[in-house]
Amino acid sequence: MAWYAGAVRLELQPESSEQPQIRPTQLLFHTIVAPWDEHRLYAYWKNSTSLESHFGVDFDGSLGQYLSTTTRADANYQANRRPDGTGAISVESASNTKASDPWTDEQLDVLADLGVWVHRTHDVPLRACPGWAEPGFGIHRMFREWSPSGTACPGEKRAAQFRSELLPTIIARAGEPVPPKPGTSRPVVSLAHIKAAQRRDPGLPQGGTTYKAEGLVVEDALYRAGLLGKRWVDGSLGTRTRPAVSEWQERCGFRGRQLGQPADGYFGKTSLSLLGQRYGFDVKE
Repeated sequence: MAWYAGAVRLELQPESSEQPQIRPTQLLFHTIVAPWDEHRLYAYWKNSTSLESHFGVDFDGSLGQYLSTTTRADANYQANRRPDGTGAISVESASNTKASDPWTDEQLDVLADLGVWVHRTHDVPLRACPGWAEPGFGIHRMFREWSPSGTACPGEKRAAQFRSELLPTIIARAGEPVPPKPGTSRPVVSLAHIKAAQRRDPGLPQGGTTYKAEGLVVEDALYRAGLLGKRWVDGSLGTRTRPAVSEWQERCGFRGRQLGQPADGYFGKTSLSLLGQRYGFDVKE
């Protein structure tokens, strides 16, 4: 199962248990044609229709996830699950009632971060889908096979944004970390400081930091790994950071007490050092 740490988990049942598994090769963007947040959309999926998407995002960028991305959702017609077991991940986004508005900056930011996570988690290639069954990123209106009667979703303005803003941002954010410039040194963070910040920062007032400079280095690395939204890179190792750390630990192979550390969302020397090796900083005790 695959659940995105940047989303509120609002699991749909019985769909989550009963619908078949997929191997995701596409991420498709939709519009709800309603000004609904992730909780209102969950209620709609649960009580009013047999169709659903994997994700829903409100105007302010708040994001909900309703099914694991390895479980079939029903919003994409023939893209849901093909004979070879591949399928599409789908994300709905709040809009006005005519689907005539563009994505907000907050929506674009969150959708781009989600796209990076999908690319890195499921190896979805960084391109627009060249055909209805071919891997990549797309919008609902691109191919008739994704909608039985055709559709204008996600609307003219968002269709233009997909090409000019959203997909280029996903590609840029998914790029490899930039090495230090000649003559500059790699950042160094203290394991003791990071541990202290993870203990203290969640209890501080919003935005409070214990070791801000080092926290920014670590959060920037988690962001570039596709595990933390850009807007949470503020140097405060608070409640939004812990799920990202846990997912990083799982990505490193930690289960239970493997390598001496559980995937509990709190950095130890191994998981922090591996993050530094991958994203360009050093760790000291």
